[in-house]
Amino acid sequence: MLLSDDISPDYIKSLDIAGKKQLCEEIREFLIDNVSGTGGHLASNLGTVELTVALHSVFSTPGDKIVFDVGHQSYTHKIITGRKEGFKKLRSAGGISGFPRNTESEHDAFIGGHSSISVSAALGIAKAMQLKGEEGNVVAVIGDGALTGGEAYEGLNNIDHTAKNLIVVLNDNEMSISRSKGTVADYLTRMRSSRSYYDKKEAVKEFLSHSSVGKEISRSISGTKDLVKFAIYQSNIFESLGLKYYGPVNGHDIKKLIEILEIAKITNEPCIVHIKTKKGKGYKPAELNSGEYHGIARGNRTGLRSRSYSELAGQQLLKLAEKDDRICGVTAAMKYATGLEHIAKAYPERFFDVGIAEQHALTFSCGLASQGMIPVFAVYSTFLQRCFDQLVHDASIEKKHIVLFVDRAGFVGEDGETHQGIYDVPMLTSVPGTEIWSPFDEATLNMCIEKAVRSDGISVVRYPRGICPEGGVAEYSDCYLSGSGSDTLIVTYGRISIDAQSVKEADTLTLLKIFPIPDEAVETALKYKRVLFFEESMRNGGIAEKFMCRLFERGFSGGYHITAIEKPASAADTDTQLAEAGLDAEHIARQIRNQE
Repeated sequence: MLLSDDISPDYIKSLDIAGKKQLCEEIREFLIDNVSGTGGHLASNLGTVELTVALHSVFSTPGDKIVFDVGHQSYTHKIITGRKEGFKKLRSAGGISGFPRNTESEHDAFIGGHSSISVSAALGIAKAMQLKGEEGNVVAVIGDGALTGGEAYEGLNNIDHTAKNLIVVLNDNEMSISRSKGTVADYLTRMRSSRSYYDKKEAVKEFLSHSSVGKEISRSISGTKDLVKFAIYQSNIFESLGLKYYGPVNGHDIKKLIEILEIAKITNEPCIVHIKTKKGKGYKPAELNSGEYHGIARGNRTGLRSRSYSELAGQQLLKLAEKDDRICGVTAAMKYATGLEHIAKAYPERFFDVGIAEQHALTFSCGLASQGMIPVFAVYSTFLQRCFDQLVHDASIEKKHIVLFVDRAGFVGEDGETHQGIYDVPMLTSVPGTEIWSPFDEATLNMCIEKAVRSDGISVVRYPRGICPEGGVAEYSDCYLSGSGSDTLIVTYGRISIDAQSVKEADTLTLLKIFPIPDEAVETALKYKRVLFFEESMRNGGIAEKFMCRLFERGFSGGYHITAIEKPASAADTDTQLAEAGLDAEHIARQIRNQE
């Protein structure tokens, strides 16, 4: 058994190739067993075991820097750098993060929760090291899926010949979360088949080397090499950007990986190492369905989903699309995660997966809307943050009707600070022409989706991660009042409204349409002596602050208190995060008693 609790980068370097191969198999089994229990990103990490062992065989962190893009492929790196024991509490309160974090380990060069950032970050690190006169290489590990994001190209375009210590490893597994789509994916497919060029080149060199005439011919035709290369495999975008290109290489052949990384290390110029891996490698269910096994829930070895908000939203969208051929589904490489596989299967011509390119997805949706279509862009709240300019410039100013399904709104649990969906409300409410609904069960989810599709402007339905209650609301209303006539009113929205409604010490006003704030809701609140607002979103710029202003503008003189999110939440289960923010039933009741 080579995989022990005291495994280290130095130990990796001491192993021969046979030992490294055995270690890779042991790490793969460890990941399957542990991630199945704790939950986390499984398929992506199974695909990068050999790559990570090879990286730590060739480079020496923290002197050398490895930037993972995105960090959900960094579990083997965490194991090797002394955090194997921490996998017992992976993505849990007090445990290790599911992503690289420099505050967690000096071996983590840069945070890696979102996609397409690695090249830009690695280039900045490389330049800083040069300015400080520090030795060492910087390696950016980026997937072909992340290469569909625009920031990756901005970073590649900015690399110049002086970044001699920068190596970009392109981990090409033909996947992001869903299968990679678009011209970039097609281009990489062509490059993967370009081995014929290298085979032909070596055969010609071998033939010409056997005579003095042949050697002279070889020298004379060297100037036409670039033309021949272009003709055989249609150029190489990386070399066009001034980067030395190596590959493609089998990303599961540890010996070849070490050899090519050693060459890249001594090249002393910025370069691309193109490797080919299989997502889910070594675990047949994940190999066959890596989209479902990209991220799995705690204790869920199957990777299969239950009736989540995402799943139900996708089913409701399909029902509406069956009746209206203007409705289209748009995703940024997350077809299964957002429930859009239903419309994709039934109406493939009206489904668009644009790759990991949220900004493009939103502007593309606006283009669809400009021609009378009704685009529905389903996106995680945390990834919608990338689209602010597009919301203002492309959607709001010319009043395009687009629908946003803002998934994973509010606390999302174990993914930690980088993925919490707590910023979309302040962001969206600052954009003119935006309407926002926040359902709390299946019935209201379906109602809100239909309202959003039939509305105008930017129409948003935001809902949380997790199981969606069935609910019993029979008729739509912008807000619902429940209680028995208390002089204290709770105002809230979304999933926490169910807990709020269980508090007997106060009446509860549940907002279904949260913005613009319904006049009916303000009128209702004016009748109470105390108003307490509970919000699963950031306090600054949230609905609670806006509601308070509306009340005071109307002359409200009673007590008012806001409980909302003040800072990002660390990894923990959602119930723990809600409790720590004072947004569960127990803390809501306690706050009511404190106000009496």
